[in-house]
Amino acid sequence: MERATLIGDVVGSRRSVDRRALHRELSAALRAVAGGADDPPSITVGDEFQGSYPRVGDALAAAWTLRLALAPDIDVRFGIGWGTVNVLDAHTGVQDGPGWWAARAAIEWTAESQRQPGLALVRITYRNDADTGPPVEAVNAALMCRDHMFGSLDERSIRILRGLMAGRTKKQLAADEQISPSAVSQRAGRDGLDLMALVSQSLSQIT
Repeated sequence: MERATLIGDVVGSRRSVDRRALHRELSAALRAVAGGADDPPSITVGDEFQGSYPRVGDALAAAWTLRLALAPDIDVRFGIGWGTVNVLDAHTGVQDGPGWWAARAAIEWTAESQRQPGLALVRITYRNDADTGPPVEAVNAALMCRDHMFGSLDERSIRILRGLMAGRTKKQLAADEQISPSAVSQRAGRDGLDLMALVSQSLSQIT
């Protein structure tokens, strides 16, 4: 069975001053992206978590939702894979197969890329280990551009982007931030918030 696989972990989690609080916040965020999953994302070991979805777009949307929900306090990186998943033990749910190998290769590339100055803001990478599924190059081009834009945002812009993704209007967000609607619109244009919201919607529709 071909699936979209997701592996994620927390960047620099060992430096956290309160790992129990980090674990609670991560667990709550994972529960919020469980809907529609073949295997709802859950923590496996330490701060790594895994899950699978029927479509690549679903996995990309889950990764983005998690990153947006946890930022800026908790930084997470992801590997998204597409390929065959084999259930080795139906009782325990242990799985294996090319789909998982692709996700593992993707997150390893994400971690490695963060050591390169030009790619330091990359957090989500996609790999395909099947003849089906969306092309790697096109998906990763969009992901890298969005990651770079998102990694350049300050806390206010992150909050506004989170609100836009939740369907809130700029007028509502202006009231939340105690600034003018014009200031929200100017910030959205300057920081590419509307563009990131549109790109995220398009990525979530990938089959």
